[in-house]
Amino acid sequence: MINIEGKDVFTELEELVDPAHTALIVVDMQRDFIEPDGAFGELGIDLSMYEKSRPRLAALLAAARLNGTLVVHLQNTTLPKRMSDSPVQIRFNFRMHEEARREGPPLRYTIPGTRGHEFTDDFAPLPDELVVRKYRSSGFWGTNLDMLLRSNGINTVVVGGCTTEGCIESTARDAMFNDYYVVIPEDCVASDDRAQHDASMLLMRHRFDIAAGDEIGRVWENHSTMSRSGERA
Repeated sequence: MINIEGKDVFTELEELVDPAHTALIVVDMQRDFIEPDGAFGELGIDLSMYEKSRPRLAALLAAARLNGTLVVHLQNTTLPKRMSDSPVQIRFNFRMHEEARREGPPLRYTIPGTRGHEFTDDFAPLPDELVVRKYRSSGFWGTNLDMLLRSNGINTVVVGGCTTEGCIESTARDAMFNDYYVVIPEDCVASDDRAQHDASMLLMRHRFDIAAGDEIGRVWENHSTMSRSGERA
């Protein structure tokens, strides 16, 4: 920690991701985005990056649960009949995966009541974990995420899931603008477009703290061990 003109600033990973004030935000780990039989997989979009990131994010989620870190699941949602899509949002949709869409209509995905809207089995929320539905790329727009984080004394968010250049970066930026420290577990984020993933990671390395998922997990474990030792003493 350093002090800048009377303000204490976290600088070390152990301070940044202390589970007492940290939330793990798991972004959009839903069937339509990451499963071969989901909306994107059926279009032939390349999902291969998730083969490596999914088990690493699952391990980080398990570490959060084991060591008392708050877990928040973001669930991308688009309403039937495009009731949640403005004309601008539809234009944005047209820009995504133009080649796979083959000049067809805007993509349809993550509609409530469909299998694609559901979380995958490896990222199913526990009964006491927070779930926030979102209708835009950022988890903060039009949701109660900020209220839930502040209500639980959160100063830092660890943001993992998909996609790197989309909902991860958008949520991370808005978290910083709302005065949360942001840590990106670089091996726990992925995309269906490696070039965009790499470009986003280049940008985020210059704006946020970056760490491997197992590094963050070890910090949580160490804090938990120290806390249990203090209780026994």
